[in-house]
Amino acid sequence: MAEHPTLIAVVLDSTDARTLAEFYRQLLGFEYRKGDEPPPAGEPDPQAADWLVLTAPGGGQRLAFQQVDEMASSTWPDTTVPQQLHLDMGVATIEELAQQHERALALGATLLRDLFDDPDEPLYVYGDPAGHPFCIFVTPSAAPAG
Repeated sequence: MAEHPTLIAVVLDSTDARTLAEFYRQLLGFEYRKGDEPPPAGEPDPQAADWLVLTAPGGGQRLAFQQVDEMASSTWPDTTVPQQLHLDMGVATIEELAQQHERALALGATLLRDLFDDPDEPLYVYGDPAGHPFCIFVTPSAAPAG
């Protein structure tokens, strides 16, 4: 028997699962699980009515999206509707942080907090298109091996 369970995926609820999946697919460079790809333009999208899965190139990390009828977006940093979960993403340099900041905004993220000039931990906090908070920050662990 295994000592610990295996984390299969992080799942985000959304009132528009396809749009949120597309946001993260483009932001992270992930790929749809076979069968979860968007249908041709104008065709029905039955998969998005329930559940979609993205995987990191080469496998491993998975991000899933569950369709829900309604959902209150986080109001973070105000605590009226807490964030409940957020994703942390790292880049290796301050230059990469600036590039990813522009990409995130262009893809539809909303800037919630700008700590780019923080000398100890430069970072940005965003809301994704469904309102889930996520961070992109500089961390040496994000540097490519080699």
